[in-house]
Amino acid sequence: MKYLLTMLKVVCLLALTAPAFAQVHEVLMKNRGTAGPMVYEPDFLDIQPGDSVKFIRTHRSHNAASIAELSPEGYQGFIGKIDEEIEVKYDKPGLYGIKCSPHYAMGMVMLIKVGDAKLTDAYRNFKAPGVADKRLKAIFARMDAQ
Repeated sequence: MKYLLTMLKVVCLLALTAPAFAQVHEVLMKNRGTAGPMVYEPDFLDIQPGDSVKFIRTHRSHNAASIAELSPEGYQGFIGKIDEEIEVKYDKPGLYGIKCSPHYAMGMVMLIKVGDAKLTDAYRNFKAPGVADKRLKAIFARMDAQ
């Protein structure tokens, strides 16, 4: 009985001192959503370092890929395959722009905020192609309003 109580105390102590578990956030890649055609839903995530984002295909011909100009310095980035889901872990605080490679100019973009990252002039002044620029600017405006 004494052994059982000791083990129970150890388990409780470990549970109290263990770091918070990382979360997996889901993003849908859609032909049409609440914001119109060619969207990620949601188009903005505010997550913690260590969390992952799973990009889920709901329609054909989409992927998720980093926007190099909208990524922290030194970030290697990623390019998901067309028609395949991908899960990406974000360990470093910062802002990460994401695009659908074939639908970038059509506005299929999103932004992931990891940790306490702030919008900088480099992000605000970035000019994305076509409708993507308008959608990114709308995301920035929502962030400013928070």
